[in-house]
Amino acid sequence: MKSTPQQLKVLSIDIGGSHIKGTILNAQGELQKKYEKIPTPVPASPENVINAIKALVKDFPEFNRISVGFPGYVRDGVIKTAPNLSNELWKDFDLAATLKKELGHEARVVNDADMQGLGVVSGKGLELVITLGTGFGTALLLNGNLLPHLEFSHQPVGKSKSYDKYIGDIAREKEGDKKWNKRMQKVFDTLKTVFNYDFLYIGGGNSDILTFKLDDNMKVVSNADGIKGGARLWTNDDAPETIEPVKIKKK
Repeated sequence: MKSTPQQLKVLSIDIGGSHIKGTILNAQGELQKKYEKIPTPVPASPENVINAIKALVKDFPEFNRISVGFPGYVRDGVIKTAPNLSNELWKDFDLAATLKKELGHEARVVNDADMQGLGVVSGKGLELVITLGTGFGTALLLNGNLLPHLEFSHQPVGKSKSYDKYIGDIAREKEGDKKWNKRMQKVFDTLKTVFNYDFLYIGGGNSDILTFKLDDNMKVVSNADGIKGGARLWTNDDAPETIEPVKIKKK
């Protein structure tokens, strides 16, 4: 029997450097249960992370699709890089196929900033989403459609090797919040020049530490808002035949 959008129940997971978060969404991206999280295991090997996901969702309501936001470069559900977990442990690991095997439902895996972007953008114009946490994530969308993912966080900046090292958690803890905020002002100036976006959304746990006034076309969004992007992975025009596509309306 063919599923309808109303029957779509998505387990939406956000894998972060410090926590793994999850909830159940309907086709409209509405939370069907309380947003919950569990510490990311150390070491964050594929086996340990999958076991943590299974522990997190063991008492969740039923679901029939899985969406995962992963902190690295992902292609067709296969992990290519995992700079804040372990590049060596995760390289070429098929997370989508493994989750399907372990949890019994079709899974889609994308970069975590990409999934957050799908959850928060308005769908109008060129929109940039960044995540400030263990590292620095970016996603770029045009009229609500994801553009090819760029690992902008690995670009050189200042005397640091990358944006991850310049404004990531380790840098913030070492330099302090005041200096970190000054760095963020420089980063925002760069993003304006490089992307010339219509709107910028700022997510991740460290977004709450920003102390300066944001431009009118910038705003902070929550992780709970971002995780809603998990529903859009299954309700776009490329959705599989078992789930009828739902046109994403502009906000």
